[in-house]
Amino acid sequence: MRNTGHPPGSWYADTATPFAPLPPLTGEARADVCVVGAGYTGLGAALELARRGVSVVLLEAATVGSGASGRNGGQVHTGQRRDQAWLEKAVGRDDAMALWRLAGEARTHLMALIADHAIACDWRPGMIHARHKLGGEGEDARHIDFMASRYGDDQLALIGAADLATELGTGVYFGGMIDRAGGHLHPLNLALGLARAAIAQGAVIHERSAARAWRREGGQILVETGAERVVCDQLILTGDGYLDDLAGPVANARVMPINNFILATEPLGDRAETIIRSDAAVADTRFVVNYYRKSPDGRLLFGGGENYSPGFPRDLAGFVRGHMLKVYPQLADVKITHAWGGTLGITLHRVPYVRTLAPGVRVAAGYSGQGVMLAPYFGKLLADAALGDGDGVELLARLPVPPFPGGRWLRWPLTVAGLSWFAMRDRL
Repeated sequence: MRNTGHPPGSWYADTATPFAPLPPLTGEARADVCVVGAGYTGLGAALELARRGVSVVLLEAATVGSGASGRNGGQVHTGQRRDQAWLEKAVGRDDAMALWRLAGEARTHLMALIADHAIACDWRPGMIHARHKLGGEGEDARHIDFMASRYGDDQLALIGAADLATELGTGVYFGGMIDRAGGHLHPLNLALGLARAAIAQGAVIHERSAARAWRREGGQILVETGAERVVCDQLILTGDGYLDDLAGPVANARVMPINNFILATEPLGDRAETIIRSDAAVADTRFVVNYYRKSPDGRLLFGGGENYSPGFPRDLAGFVRGHMLKVYPQLADVKITHAWGGTLGITLHRVPYVRTLAPGVRVAAGYSGQGVMLAPYFGKLLADAALGDGDGVELLARLPVPPFPGGRWLRWPLTVAGLSWFAMRDRL
């Protein structure tokens, strides 16, 4: 789906810190590095490059943070998208340990970005993983013990069904885990804050400047937006679910866009005190995850449901409200003030696709819902690689990201059929 800017009905856009429009690219620009996509990854790369004295031009097809980075649930999950036990089987214990350390560095990096650049994005700690089916407490306990003994993670704790019901204000779950290192924030304000920081360091950002193609000419790379172009030595491609064919057929076969949806209620008043009492973020264990949290003014921000077609449901508020009422039927009388959707990139194994596509050309996409914490740091790693330190990118490139079954033309119906089957299991 093409990104045309911040979606109508977005509570994030309505509450974002004002950000002046940036001019589109005109004529020809010259830079050491061209970055495509002004989301977390691209902004993180541009900020790091500019901070280190590298000339950088960032091209954004729509507006800063208007893709997944400014539309998502704002939840900060620790670790990689897949758990450490899965990673050990996929890449071996040494790489799994390195990926755990990298994820810890990503969290530290995010907190430092917020603090160092005074980004007002309403950071709040606490992440609850709620089990939606009976059973699983033993599995959760074993996971906590595994993470503590093998990886030194002391931030996880079990929570029983009764305590969880009191905490969340709903009795639909059967217990779960609390991750004290997780949290939530205003995702669009994070993106806008990163853009301001990058510009302050000397990065040049052009909005409404969609990169349509790139090619190598002599010893340089030409990135074309139509009649305009950027001439650069190295190229970083970001954009996640909005990359289209820019990263080529190999990447296109491995990263597929899907759509997810969020609503915001009116301020709940006194009822806000009975819902998520600790003010943590919540995500449940459904394949199509319900994820939610409270806003600073006491609204419930609830994400639920997804689709795999190019368009969004006609009645977004009604679509998400049905999911919300299964968790909070007591909110049936509450007004929905905002509803919006967004597109994100997923991979078959739900691990990010980070690769060197050609000499001097790198891509990062397919965060599969884990981008708030990982993407700014992955931008830094891409910047490091552009400057000669490719260790982080090389580690991530060892993650297995096979193509979706069916090739270019059949991957969509086959994948949709599979995703729909898993979604059906949520309802059983």
